[in-house]
Amino acid sequence: MTAQSLPYWRMSAFYLFFFAVLGGLAPYWGLYLDHLGFSAVQIGQLIAILHATKIIAPNVWGWIADRTGRRMVIVRLGALVAMLSFCGVLLGSGYWWLVAVIAVFSFFWNAALPQFEANTMNHLGADAHRYSRVRLWGSVGFILAVLAFGELIDRFGVALLPWLMLPVFAGLWLAGQATPQAAQYQHDRRHEALLKVILKPQVLGLFLACFLMQATHGPYYAFFSIYLEAHGYSGAMIGVLWALGVMAEIVLFLFMHRLLPAFGPRVLMTVAILLTSLRWVLIGALPQNLAVLLSAQALHAASFGVYHAVGIYMVNRYFTGRNQGRGQALYSSITFGAGVAVGSLVAGLLWDVLGGSMTFYVAAAVALVAALAAVISLPGYGRLPAAAVQARSDNSVQAE
Repeated sequence: MTAQSLPYWRMSAFYLFFFAVLGGLAPYWGLYLDHLGFSAVQIGQLIAILHATKIIAPNVWGWIADRTGRRMVIVRLGALVAMLSFCGVLLGSGYWWLVAVIAVFSFFWNAALPQFEANTMNHLGADAHRYSRVRLWGSVGFILAVLAFGELIDRFGVALLPWLMLPVFAGLWLAGQATPQAAQYQHDRRHEALLKVILKPQVLGLFLACFLMQATHGPYYAFFSIYLEAHGYSGAMIGVLWALGVMAEIVLFLFMHRLLPAFGPRVLMTVAILLTSLRWVLIGALPQNLAVLLSAQALHAASFGVYHAVGIYMVNRYFTGRNQGRGQALYSSITFGAGVAVGSLVAGLLWDVLGGSMTFYVAAAVALVAALAAVISLPGYGRLPAAAVQARSDNSVQAE
């Protein structure tokens, strides 16, 4: 992967800004909603909307992209409208107003990443296993946003959050403008029908494991920062704990291109999910123990890093040709959309009834079911599905 073969830094910049947006929303959006006076149930609902639009939006945009072949036009449009619509947060703070603003903003924001992922895979071609070396810059962006926002929120208050987000959105749009679309390939007209691919037992099993895995993250994305604040942690320390998890993820991404060929998808995904279950148990049991929380956050290397690298690799193998964009959209919809949305809604319902610790224990139990689905459905070492289009390796995109 060199500057002579693909636009590495331009693609990396897009991931940096996209996940910097997430670095502002994931740790601090719940705190911002809490600052506005919303209840746990309402916070769970508003965060669920942010993820629920991923159920519809990526599939709509994926269908358009596969029909037109203009993935980067969709990415640029999504980034621009997301930036403009997020400004609505500054114009009102009522529940229904925020429902509308979040729905519009997230519908377009969630259009961008799946199509950019497909574009990245087309740039990488036969080197798809090196995806993590590009994606790690998203983790860098997340860390920078988490740490900087945490410090500023400690000094000036969480009400500053929307103003901090707008320059990051602008950077995302500019990075999208700079990134070229990968060369288009003539796909085999005999490619499998999309529904036929989806209904394959191994694909259904993959999506089930990924859905359950992301559902367990509902309490984490919706309430982890509130949970930490209730146990006496400052905004800066909350930012450090979020950032630590993503630092571990970066280290993992640096080695993931070696781990996949060495161990295969089944072992890596199953171990990642089991370590995720352990992570939720540790957070639920000992939130007041900083050393335990640091260890739990280090497990983010498995619960996101390994999980996502394997997941996107398998989707890229199962969904080829004209199905590629819709395959990435389905993965995003079912996991980061439906999975996190359901997890956030359930967490909001359980939080005041069972308490934070017990809610994380429930997430740990669900993760065990996800691990079973991974064991049953994912291929082992040496049995990876072949991509339908190997011609991608002769990528002719101009150098950076």
